[in-house]
Amino acid sequence: MNRTPDLSTAVWRKSSYSDGGASNCVEVTDGYPGMVPVRDSKIPSGHVLVFGAPSWSAFVHGVKESA
Repeated sequence: MNRTPDLSTAVWRKSSYSDGGASNCVEVTDGYPGMVPVRDSKIPSGHVLVFGAPSWSAFVHGVKESA
């Protein structure tokens, strides 16, 4: 079973922590229930990592706690 979502029409947004910089940015897209696709903004046609929603939430929480 292929669990990779079709991302051909995905609308990507940069992390609010990127400060608008042109490099070292993470982009995510919404609209995929239970999962969060993530990519490197420097390589938009590159590989996408897909995280389960609970794992992504834990990561974001950890980032906010350490800021």
